[in-house]
Amino acid sequence: MQASADFWNNQEAAQKNIAEVKGLKTFLDPFAVLEGKIEDLEALVELAEGADEDDLKELAGEAEPVFAEIAKVQSELEVMSLLGGELDANNAYVHINSGAGGTESDDWADMMLRMYTRYCEQQGFDYEIMEHRPGEEAGIKHASLLVKGSYAYGFLRAERGVHRLVRISPYDSAGRRHTSFASLDVTAEVDDDIEVEINKEDLRVDTFRASGAGGQHVNKTDSAIRVTHVPTGTVVACQAERSQHRNRDRAMKMLAAKLYELERDKLNKAQEQFYGSKGEIAWGNQIRSYVLQPYTMVKDLRSRHESGNAAAVLDGALQPFIEAYLKHDRKEASEAGK
Repeated sequence: MQASADFWNNQEAAQKNIAEVKGLKTFLDPFAVLEGKIEDLEALVELAEGADEDDLKELAGEAEPVFAEIAKVQSELEVMSLLGGELDANNAYVHINSGAGGTESDDWADMMLRMYTRYCEQQGFDYEIMEHRPGEEAGIKHASLLVKGSYAYGFLRAERGVHRLVRISPYDSAGRRHTSFASLDVTAEVDDDIEVEINKEDLRVDTFRASGAGGQHVNKTDSAIRVTHVPTGTVVACQAERSQHRNRDRAMKMLAAKLYELERDKLNKAQEQFYGSKGEIAWGNQIRSYVLQPYTMVKDLRSRHESGNAAAVLDGALQPFIEAYLKHDRKEASEAGK
């Protein structure tokens, strides 16, 4: 099938159509794989009819990887069935903030930034750093990412909450063990057809010099924009573009996503679940613990999923935790509906 001659006349609409097609292919492609594997098995069954014992053993050996592939695709489809939320298919804004612990937590927030960018790379998601605010001595105070890909929000919403790190501090000359906290918030990029009413009178807009590590994902310019929605205290910033006007447009889109998510949280009272009644990025509100000393273990306190390979998790191997949470969330929702 070929695109119409005027398909690319509207770049934004074209990109939206392409994203929708990719989302559909994410669901449909596994079924095509299953169909092919089932046909392979049918062919093996036909060959097995009337075969002698040696041939049967050989055919059984050929069937094993086919069954393994079917099990793999079935597992993928099971996970995709958990992504039926209103905004699950959308891109995602990811916001990382350091919490209680000073320099330790700033460094932990920076480690989390690396962990989630590595996760995006492993999942085939594109990402762009929208804001990067360094810590006073090391690490970061805050970072915002726009993650682009089919079901980026559906997967990453599982990571929303406070994350706790336990390790021997590289900043403590006495080599003592420290506990650090950082939070991750996730909002879905809101489509243009979803209207979010924002009054200009409710906004405070500030410009500032962008800061950060530089490189391909962030620009150092004088055109960074910070927008504060005064009634809710919601703050967003963008420094990804060299144009102040473009940074403002992107910051406003991020603000719309946050305000939309805030309204959704009010409806389902989810904010307390993610951050505790006071919303503190501190002890008692964590969703996951990453322990590097005196043993290595990463454990999710909601799904109870855990891994002894903390290094791999910190390098982006988060999908098992995400899938475990999505299954746990579906089970809880099912039991609550009984």
